[in-house]
Amino acid sequence: MRSEISFASGAKLKLLDRNMSKKKGLSLEEKRSRMMEIFFETKDVFQLKDMEKIAPKSKGITPMSVKEVLQSLVDDNMVDTERVGTSNYFWAFPSKALHARKRRLEELETQLEDGNQRKKALQQAVDKAKVGREVNEERQDLLKELSALKPQRDQLKAELEKYRECDPQVVEEIRKANITAKEAVSRWTDNVFAIKSWAKKKFGFENSNLDKAFGIPEDFDYMN
Repeated sequence: MRSEISFASGAKLKLLDRNMSKKKGLSLEEKRSRMMEIFFETKDVFQLKDMEKIAPKSKGITPMSVKEVLQSLVDDNMVDTERVGTSNYFWAFPSKALHARKRRLEELETQLEDGNQRKKALQQAVDKAKVGREVNEERQDLLKELSALKPQRDQLKAELEKYRECDPQVVEEIRKANITAKEAVSRWTDNVFAIKSWAKKKFGFENSNLDKAFGIPEDFDYMN
């Protein structure tokens, strides 16, 4: 009794699976593959109306989708077509499909090789760019000194700005002091440019990269 029940249950499950498969339908790629089987198996030439009769019966392709599937194969050069009179004829032979796959494989291999070459060139460029930029004590000290120049220069500029609005008598009194301060600013400016020049020659840094890294303004220059 248990064996009969198990057999009946198994049969019902298989029937249910088949019904679900029919309801689910075929994907576009499955339809394309099955239609190509028709051409390869028969090695014949067909019209659209012929394929609309054969494909549903032999391959389970719905009649409404036959034209769409066939056209997609033509667009991808998998199926050849020729118009004779008022009718279009379609055909595809295994030999052409084999050559098409070989050409596609060669194209992909070429693309892969090009990609590997570009990757190798980029890696070499990265390795070259790293030369001379290794972290060491001398470089760290230089960068700290360069960074320290900015707040000192800003302080001097702020003091000069503060006295700009003073009355003539006060301006006259501090004129000499301003000259001394201006000379000090010029010296610090000289130091900044000297360090930037040294860093550029030593490590290959660009001015824009140094300015950005240490907050040096784009208009940094000697005071007039």
